[in-house]
Amino acid sequence: MSADAKTAYQPQPLPDRQDVSQEDSLTGAQAFHARMKTRHTVRDFADRPVDLAVIETVIATAGLAPSGANHQPWHFVAISDPALKARIRRAAEEEEQKFYDGGAGDEWLSALEPIGTGVSKPHLEEAPWLIVVFAQRYGLRPDGTRFKNYYVPESTGIATGFLISALHHAGLYCLTHTPNPMKFLTEICARPDHEKPIMILAVGHAAADATIPRAAMVKKPLPEILTVNPKDT
Repeated sequence: MSADAKTAYQPQPLPDRQDVSQEDSLTGAQAFHARMKTRHTVRDFADRPVDLAVIETVIATAGLAPSGANHQPWHFVAISDPALKARIRRAAEEEEQKFYDGGAGDEWLSALEPIGTGVSKPHLEEAPWLIVVFAQRYGLRPDGTRFKNYYVPESTGIATGFLISALHHAGLYCLTHTPNPMKFLTEICARPDHEKPIMILAVGHAAADATIPRAAMVKKPLPEILTVNPKDT
């Protein structure tokens, strides 16, 4: 949706209404929680193709996310071409080398040690698909004039969460990768300057010998991430 001063508020009846009992609501919440507990980030991908139709469908799901003023300030670039993946890997590893050579700082590197990351990023070539997520700083009308987007990081983050959940629901694995800086992705993906690359998702099936860091299994317990009816002190 583009910003248009002539567009007026037009209410319509709620479509796709859900009307479930408290018991069914809890059952559904518990089933989704159980499903998402089986989601794991992997760096080891199988040499097994993933149909474009699957990628298109999960990105369409991401596009259903709520956004500031419904401007939907995101764009996704899906890449399976080996040459493009190789270019992204080379550029990402150049930035990673700077990061691990001192750009990160000792505290950050110490925090990453239990995760087992390093300069080498073979998954960027081995995964059958890379999905690059872009956030649109502003929008463009058909006549080329700009309009402001709102809550861009928040909106794009929500859409990416939808995407990761959809990938898991499709039986796929992904790895979130955030090289810094990421300007090289704008050029490789042939995107305009007003779109900021924020993440690469390596996507595919897990290799037979895939592993995950033991530390990744440690999640904060519910009391550490939830406060109910806080008291004003």
